[in-house]
Parts: sequence; C-alpha cells; structure tokens
Amino acid sequence: MSETAPRQKILIVDDDASLLEALERSFLEADQDVRAYSSFEEARRVLQTTRFDALITDVRLGAFNGLQLAVIGRDTYPDIRLVVFSGFDDPVLRTEAEHVGATYVVKPVTGAQLLAILRQANSGDGH
Repeated sequence: MSETAPRQKILIVDDDASLLEALERSFLEADQDVRAYSSFEEARRVLQTTRFDALITDVRLGAFNGLQLAVIGRDTYPDIRLVVFSGFDDPVLRTEAEHVGATYVVKPVTGAQLLAILRQANSGDGH
C-alpha cells in the first residue's frame, strides 16, 4: 500500500458477529488499533473509560440505538470521528446522524470503505 493511514484507536460496534469480525480483521490488517464489541452496554462502558479516535457503530444494537452511543462518544471526546451504518437508507436516521456529527453509511459496508471514510475525514476533506 503506497499510502499508509496514521494508526488510530477505533471502536467498532455491531451485534452481527460475522460483520463485526470482518470489520475488525480489516482494521487490524490496516494496522489500526481496534476494539470490537457486539453490545451497546459493553461499548458504552469502554467508551466512557478509554479515548478513541473513531467510533463506528451500527444503528440497530438490540434494544438500543447506535446514535445514542455516538452522542456519548461525542460528549465524552468532542474530537472523535463518528460513523454510523444501517441496512436502510433512512432520511430521518441520516439527518439524526449528521446532527450528532456522524457520517451515515448504508450497508453493505466493508472495512476498506470505512477506512476510506476515516482517511478522508483525517485529511480535512470530510464532514
């Protein structure tokens, strides 16, 4: 790879185990410091005690909403990059995500796509 992204500490949250594993693997292969959690509760706990450069979360996390997690992240670390994804291109969810400062992505989503979003944000071309 000719262009290496700076190493970032990234929190990924999704209750779909296979997607979570695939995203975690992609980020590890890109030499990123990644932590992956399958539940809102686990992610909230670690987010409140550990600084992350980016939070990537599914909107639907069981009974919880990933946008709630994004708000916690933003309130705790105002400079955190936020990306939320969903299986639906829902204009209301998109607007809510943008309102909290998150980039909204529609599934299917890949690690490469998410890395590109973070790189774009880091270069100043993003949100």
